[in-house]
Amino acid sequence: MAYFYALYFKRNMKLRIVFLIVVLFSFSCSWLKKSWSNLNLFPVAQDIELGKQVAAEIEANPADFPILPQRGNEALYNYVNGVAKKILATNIVDYTKDFAWKVSIINDPKTLNAFCTPGGYIYVYTGLLSYLDSEDEFAGVMGHEMAHAARRHSTKQLTKALGVQVLLDAALGNKEILKQVTGALVVMSFSRAHEAEADSFSVKYLCPTTWKSNGAAGFFRKIENQPTPPQWLSTHPSPTNRVKSIDSKSIELGCKGNETNATSYNQIKALIKNITPPPPKPSKSGTGNQAPSIPSSTKTSDPNKDKAPPSNSTTKPQNKVLKKG
Repeated sequence: MAYFYALYFKRNMKLRIVFLIVVLFSFSCSWLKKSWSNLNLFPVAQDIELGKQVAAEIEANPADFPILPQRGNEALYNYVNGVAKKILATNIVDYTKDFAWKVSIINDPKTLNAFCTPGGYIYVYTGLLSYLDSEDEFAGVMGHEMAHAARRHSTKQLTKALGVQVLLDAALGNKEILKQVTGALVVMSFSRAHEAEADSFSVKYLCPTTWKSNGAAGFFRKIENQPTPPQWLSTHPSPTNRVKSIDSKSIELGCKGNETNATSYNQIKALIKNITPPPPKPSKSGTGNQAPSIPSSTKTSDPNKDKAPPSNSTTKPQNKVLKKG
């Protein structure tokens, strides 16, 4: 019977062509889907320019971003910059010599957040610094945020959502669009794939160092034990799964570092405790903590389609968390 099927298939040219088309179409769909998820038509040079423009926009808005001055806080800045430099010294981070990799501290004790713009401008909130327990945890979070910039996750998602031209306008200094793009960047929730990649690269970055390479897992362990988890977890992979993935990656890479430097980190937390918080920002009726609207685009794809579904929890945490991812 098999012989007759083979003979029929061999003689029927139309069937062979249809079979070939089906195979090629299936392969093409898989390739296109993967290519689209990694698509970034925004040039790297414009990542750098956009980062400069966003950094200038943030510095010009102390009401929303009360950046701690370096003068008088030299010890704190030397510490956070030292952590970033140690990560960059591994020579694993993409664009190590091209991006700015400048660290700024935002004086907001109630916000557990950090983010990194295109071009490597890193922002860490005092609330997050106070929340973490050790240097390896901080290094893990820093590595995660640096990975978002180095892997160009922000411009990948914004390119899909807004189109290249909108980002180019922002990079060229269009003030109105720049404000909207800056707001979108600060509260951006990355896709599951990007979060997983940033977690993985955080381990890779720390692996050659003396730190525990799974430092980022410490943050998620603390979060998952909270009775009221932050709202941003409703759109992220669960902390438990992220801890498992980070720990597994550390084992897979055979990382040997075991330092937490908790004592020195506690000294940094003591410095932060003595910082006077900025005056409360007047609330704007009806706006809350929502991000500014982003420009409309002809793009129809949804960059967040692979996020986790929203949780059913309606309880809000005491600390203000824009996002952590």
